[in-house]
Amino acid sequence: MTISHDFSLLSVIGLQTMAARRGAAASHGVPDLDNSIEFRLGPEHTPVQSMRRARGFVARVLPALLAGAPHAKAVEEAALAVLTELVDVTARHRASVDLSGRVSYDGDHVLITVGEMGRPLPAPEEEPGLFLVHRMVDDIGQHCGDGDGYATWVSIPVRMKTQ
Repeated sequence: MTISHDFSLLSVIGLQTMAARRGAAASHGVPDLDNSIEFRLGPEHTPVQSMRRARGFVARVLPALLAGAPHAKAVEEAALAVLTELVDVTARHRASVDLSGRVSYDGDHVLITVGEMGRPLPAPEEEPGLFLVHRMVDDIGQHCGDGDGYATWVSIPVRMKTQ
């Protein structure tokens, strides 16, 4: 889905469809595996626009995704900060036409995946925003995406580390 400033009917239908799938799965004894939101941004968006749009979309939906989570507000702020940095780096080193992302919540962690990057994730010394990412996550990695690039993933603990 392409992100817009308006909360589109397609977004609402997508969320309702995910909820219906979860409800159907639960009624059949299948565990809830799909508690996530996804986005896609086309090549017409600059890195700054990509950051703003991804963050704006996820910020609208993330509170519902984290409803009932311990420290939900702090986790939401951490997830949005990490998402913004990953979208920025990926948009500037984009390998494919579209930039895609997924934010999932499993009860213990928020998992963020952003792809596709045309190169391995740079060191924080090369991309200073990654210092923030490394500080806020408990795990980070990359895997080959669907196209020719790399998808970067991070795991943010719901039970936040004490500083």
